[in-house]
Amino acid sequence: GPLELSAIEDEGPEGGLTLEQAMGGVIRSNPELAVKFQEIPKAQADILTAGLWGNPLVFASAGNVPYGKYSPQRPGSNTYGVTIVQPFDVNGKLRARTRLAETARNVLQAQYQDAVRLELEKLHLAWIDALNARTSVQYLKTSLDGYGALLKTIQERVTKKVAPESDLDTAVIQQETAIVAYEEAVTRYRQAKRNLMVLIGVPAAQGDGLDLQGTIRDLAPSPPTPEELVRIALCQRPDIIANRLGVRSALANVDVQRRERFPDVFALYTPYDFNANNDTPGANGATSWSAGVFATVPLFNRNQGNLRRAERNVHQTQLEVSGLERQVVAEVEGAALEYDSSRAAVARFERTILPRAKHLRDDKFRLYSSGEEGLVTYLNAQRDYNEAIRQYRDTLIRHRRSMLGLNTAVGQRILP
Repeated sequence: GPLELSAIEDEGPEGGLTLEQAMGGVIRSNPELAVKFQEIPKAQADILTAGLWGNPLVFASAGNVPYGKYSPQRPGSNTYGVTIVQPFDVNGKLRARTRLAETARNVLQAQYQDAVRLELEKLHLAWIDALNARTSVQYLKTSLDGYGALLKTIQERVTKKVAPESDLDTAVIQQETAIVAYEEAVTRYRQAKRNLMVLIGVPAAQGDGLDLQGTIRDLAPSPPTPEELVRIALCQRPDIIANRLGVRSALANVDVQRRERFPDVFALYTPYDFNANNDTPGANGATSWSAGVFATVPLFNRNQGNLRRAERNVHQTQLEVSGLERQVVAEVEGAALEYDSSRAAVARFERTILPRAKHLRDDKFRLYSSGEEGLVTYLNAQRDYNEAIRQYRDTLIRHRRSMLGLNTAVGQRILP
């Protein structure tokens, strides 16, 4: 049946689900993102743990306890004491561990943002699939509506005996075939909406009553140049940021391992030390206090292995950053190229292909109505025009995908 471009320009009803609302639903309700987000408060707890001082040790003792009793012939005295042992960080290990935990948290935050970016990429694909399915429904609905006028014209010509009855049979067969295709398109649209609902954390059954508000047409101004897009991606893309923060975290770990060469120093303080005087009968015991310090001498083990491992990890992470930067540049340049190519294809359809295909179809319909051409000639022209619109629709979908793909590659919403 006859098609018109208005069939693929409907943006949906007011109040329908927009792409912005769907993106918000993914961030709020996606279970995978919710799981990844839990790593951030856990990292915050690690920062708290890293900054805590070591607990003091309390040591109570009783010494010089005889087997039996002391006597003038066997003089001696019992001793009783309570000692407090407190470890002290003398070379800043606590500060270094805290900085390491903070850099690890920053890495997790950037990784979470990158997980959001990748989940939104899945949403973009599902969103375009749903718009594509809706456009197919509108496309076939317009085709079915066009059959009314076509069948009326054919019926009049058959009644006037200026066209064979086979023309009517041909048109009815095509109409019934289009009805089957329309019903299949409606089912695909329902399934596409259900897939979209799963991503935004809504029961899939609610998708049947959902309307989408969006268009497959490019209504946005041109994006920045590829060079500017590359610069934005290298500065803003969260996976790049996460890897660069990973380098900082690796350097912080080197600092921790370097400080771990010198263990804590332990200070001992005995506030109460009682020495019972058993040498002289009837004499009172004496109390005293004492203090001391002991530390490990890093003569053999100076944490050499862990320090070397941490230094190599810095180099490894820097290599990963360098490789990722090259990959990001290639992705952005490829996405920009696809955007420009698909946009040029859309412009070519609108400027040349569709106007000429429409003119050819209208001319063949005029010739058929006047009896100068047969029905098959007109139907072939109509099919060619429909195919041109179908290719135009596919090109619009390709271009819309390229717009959202450019956003994913850059790591920022450049286009709506």
